[in-house]
Amino acid sequence: MKTTPEVFDFAIVGAGAAGLHLAQAMMEDSFFRNKKILIIDKAAKDVNDKTWCYWETGKGKWDKIAHKIWEKGYFVTNNRYQLLEMGPFKYKMLRAIDFYNHAKQQILLQANFKWVQEEVLNIVDGANVKIECEKHSFQAIHVFDSRIDKEFFQNKDSSIRILQHFKGWMIETVSDVFNPDEFVMMDFRLKWKESASFTYVLPTSKRKALVEFTLFTPELINDADYDLMLKSYVENILKVKDYKITEVEQGVIPMTNYPFHKKSSAYITKIGTAGSWVKPSSGYSFKNSERFAAKVVSNIKNGRVPSKGIGTNRHRKYDSIFLDVLKNKNELGEKIFTAMYLKNPAYRIFRFLDEKTTLAEDLKIIASFESAPFIASFFNVVKKSKIVSGF
Repeated sequence: MKTTPEVFDFAIVGAGAAGLHLAQAMMEDSFFRNKKILIIDKAAKDVNDKTWCYWETGKGKWDKIAHKIWEKGYFVTNNRYQLLEMGPFKYKMLRAIDFYNHAKQQILLQANFKWVQEEVLNIVDGANVKIECEKHSFQAIHVFDSRIDKEFFQNKDSSIRILQHFKGWMIETVSDVFNPDEFVMMDFRLKWKESASFTYVLPTSKRKALVEFTLFTPELINDADYDLMLKSYVENILKVKDYKITEVEQGVIPMTNYPFHKKSSAYITKIGTAGSWVKPSSGYSFKNSERFAAKVVSNIKNGRVPSKGIGTNRHRKYDSIFLDVLKNKNELGEKIFTAMYLKNPAYRIFRFLDEKTTLAEDLKIIASFESAPFIASFFNVVKKSKIVSGF
């Protein structure tokens, strides 16, 4: 005999940064106290599968579980070791496992929340959305879905696609090597061929740091090549020979102007990467997820479409042009970022990437770049009608 699916007011598919930020925002607002809320994820969220880094001013919501907070950072090339003018901003590092544990602990105390560990196989749109899992089915009045649209992977549209891919080692040294009060935002002294690639260093003590090699390129590299670059950086640039690798993390983040935000419907709202919550030109997502989750909650309370106001047309255009340059002139990566960080205070760049700058501030950053490749990319983007309609 088939059982009747349990019905919820809201269902959140995926317990990553976006899903858990949204769950937290709902949990903290009395409007949702009497709403039945379901969270589904195929993973137990009991391992440290990633590290989030973000900047913010003042005391932050997650400071108590932050792994490390820095007030000083550097941008590095072969010719410059540039101190970042961070102003009121601090750079913060949060291990995913600490965020998962904190969120789960809070959520599981709520009588109106239900956490299910299952893989979602299919979601059937319509009134009372049906969520089909491996063993059970559920229904919800509205679903927040973090699964990326399958059409994105077919590459049949004119959207620009770059990959931010990386591998990081948490290393421990036998002697004091690092200054735990300073981090390296980008270090271009070691690059993979002629690509937009760099290393960043996040020291948590004098003898421990996360060293991560990152590329913004159209294609991935072999796993052994990440290790080759990391080994070269640690041994040849940091001059560390005696160390051990205590943790490894690896990931791929789409950097794209694909209109994910247009895939939502009346009953299903896309969130996270799948909802255009990730900044296309940087890959930063954690603070975006916190900010957009609060926006979704506000929209629901005020009777608006949940995704209303997520991202701005102006910044989507900037991102499209930037991505087009990286795709067609990937070898300019170091030159582009060097111009940006050496000609602007970091606090302005942070505000720009947070999409909080004025048009006048935007123009100051845009004026930093060599105009020719950006003008060419502007016209490339304009010519692609599907992308323009995605603005």
